[in-house]
Order: sequence, then structure tokens, then C-alpha cells
Amino acid sequence: MMNPYLQSTDIIDWHQPNVRELAETLTVAGDQTETARRCFEWVRDQILHSRDHEQNPVTCRASDVLRHRTGYCYAKSHLLAALLRANQIPAGLCYQRLSVNERGGPYSLHGFNAIQLSNGSWYRVDPRGNRPGINALFTPPVERLAFPLQSSDEFEFENIFPTPLDCVVSVLQGCRTWQEVVTTLPDVAPEMFAARGLLVRARGEDQ
Repeated sequence: MMNPYLQSTDIIDWHQPNVRELAETLTVAGDQTETARRCFEWVRDQILHSRDHEQNPVTCRASDVLRHRTGYCYAKSHLLAALLRANQIPAGLCYQRLSVNERGGPYSLHGFNAIQLSNGSWYRVDPRGNRPGINALFTPPVERLAFPLQSSDEFEFENIFPTPLDCVVSVLQGCRTWQEVVTTLPDVAPEMFAARGLLVRARGEDQ
């Protein structure tokens, strides 16, 4: 049975020619870590974050993110997972629950990635795109994510998912413009964490 973190799926569709061709150009023969770094930096820097740059259309599938060169954090994480998997590097999806306005509710999920390095350990990276105040980097074993937890009401989930959460896919596939996504950002309420199988890490807990 194939490793689920290497599979091509409807959303992480690395079997598509445009994804495979780009993945090949980012490959460093014999060096998975450098290949992973190049894939991460390419998605971080070359795909415009939809809200930061007010870009349409709303994308979800990895191949569409690459075709249109734009996506929300979730979509960018789908493309990064696809590029890594095309290079036979196991990759999964991770989420935080963050304050939308950085001062309490409302809250929404934020999506990023975990990469299985050659030593077998998982390393989290955030390709959402840097801007003033955000400087996400690839510096294993030290993680440099985009957003630290800022209150006891914000959470990181310990889960590394092989496929995106349904609520994320539903929003991305149901919205036509970046403005629509802003008004319907995906979320999972705390009372639903256990039912969704979400393992929570709160601010101040060991990373």
C-alpha cells in the first residue's frame, strides 16, 4: 500500500504534467533536503497569496494553484505537498486555529505543511508568503513558521494530514472570489476538536 503522504489525490494532484514538470526543475539529485528547500521557497515566493495581493480566481487543486499562480495559504500548502510528493518526499498538511484580527474572535484555520526529512523526522514549514511582520523560513531542525500563537484561545493541531480537511476544500471550491473567502474562512470550533480527531497544542506547550 502506498504511503498516504506520497499519494497523488484529487486535490494534491502531482500526477498532472505542469506539477511534475516544475517538480523536476526543483530537484537536486541525491539531496532531498535541498530539494525540499527549493520546493518550499518556490511556492512561498512565486505563488501570490490571494488575500495579500487581492488575486482571483480562488484555487484549491495543486495544479490550479500553479496554473493561476495564486492561492490562499491552504491552496499554497496543497501545491507544496504536490511538488514534494512528485519528488518522492513525504509531505502532509497542518493547521493552526488563529484569530482573524489578532484580538479574539472570529477565528479561522491557517494551513501549512509538514515534510518528512531524510532522517525520518517531520519538519513543519509555512509557504503562505512573507510580508512585513512575517518571515517564514526553511532552517531545519529549527522551525520558522509564519504565525506564533498569541493567546490561550489560539491552537496548533499536532495532526499531520495526508489530505486537506473537508471544511477547507468546501470553502475553496465554493467561493468564486478572494473576497468571498474572507467572509467564509474555514474554522473548527473547540467543542468539535475531539469529534474531528484534532490533537491540540496550545500556546506555551512544548513544540
